[in-house]
Amino acid sequence: MARSIQLLLRIGDIVTAPAPQPLMDALQSVRVTSSAGARSGFQLTFAVSKKSVITQTLLPAGLLDPPARVVISVIVAGSTEVLMDGVITRHELNPGDAPGTGTLTVTGEDLTLLMDLRTEHACYPAMPHHVRATLVLLKYALYGVVPVAVPPVIPTIPNPLDQIPVQSSTDLAYLRSLGEEVGYTFYLVPGPAPGTTIAYWGPEVRVGVPQPALTVNSGAADNVEQLSFSFDGLARTRYTVRITEPTTKVGVSVPIPSLSLLKPPLAARPAVALREEPLVKVTDRSLTDAMLRAVSVTSQAADAVSGQGKLDVLRYGRVLAARGLVGVRGAGPAYDGLYYVSSVTHDIKRGEYTQGFTLARDGFVPFADRVAT
Repeated sequence: MARSIQLLLRIGDIVTAPAPQPLMDALQSVRVTSSAGARSGFQLTFAVSKKSVITQTLLPAGLLDPPARVVISVIVAGSTEVLMDGVITRHELNPGDAPGTGTLTVTGEDLTLLMDLRTEHACYPAMPHHVRATLVLLKYALYGVVPVAVPPVIPTIPNPLDQIPVQSSTDLAYLRSLGEEVGYTFYLVPGPAPGTTIAYWGPEVRVGVPQPALTVNSGAADNVEQLSFSFDGLARTRYTVRITEPTTKVGVSVPIPSLSLLKPPLAARPAVALREEPLVKVTDRSLTDAMLRAVSVTSQAADAVSGQGKLDVLRYGRVLAARGLVGVRGAGPAYDGLYYVSSVTHDIKRGEYTQGFTLARDGFVPFADRVAT
């Protein structure tokens, strides 16, 4: 169990520095949201008055003008966790109608916003997907962005005599389109040190060392305030390809097997796919491209089981991280076991640090009887 929490806030243009003390003294609350498949964001709320340093000096000087860079970190149990490395997009001033009620709310998004501001035009002859992704990301090294691009499971290099890949979109849109072609995802992971960010382009990571288990319905051993689960029987879809039998000319729909190369199962009894859809846009593709398309759609299959909960970080003992694994115990044999943390919302106030979270899994029953504590 953690005993205390320390919040660190840095602000600047490209290079950040510790926030001025008057700004820290006026800070009322911090909210950071990190979610798989969506851009992360933050919101800072400050107490202000007509004659405060913020309204008289810091705001007129442009310290909080978009796109000022903000780095938010916390120290929990002696370990520094970078929650957000992003840029301010807007701020809202509410002077208040009584003394002590004025607030300034600063809102921003992670550094992917900088990748989505202008359309770029570029050619990438004879370059596989991961090389193109790396070249795009190298343009943001000035912000401490370190690219990590994983080669596709089925490598393909376009023949420049037949095709030259062309980018005519924002860098963010191009990175995501490259990922969709091979069943990969793209997101930023702030840290490990303030001012640095890992730009990950690759398969959704559902392996590795799980975070300490979330414990419910176990008396004094409980470390979450609330946790509930739901099952959506219509979430999963089975994809098929249409094949014509050469003799009878009869068309047959052949199901595409669920490929666990990119998305390993987390449950021993996966939910049954009730929906069925044909795999489209493959007739005019090469065999390799068609295989990549099949890998892509099967890797993006929705999770049928989800969990929603809330915890106190001081009681849990550490910061629960999104896009990682975590164990659940005490929920019963159907819902215990490992889950993927699909989203986390950090809410920090003076003397209080809570997290709302969402878990996801493909089915019921864990593979093992025990989870990491």
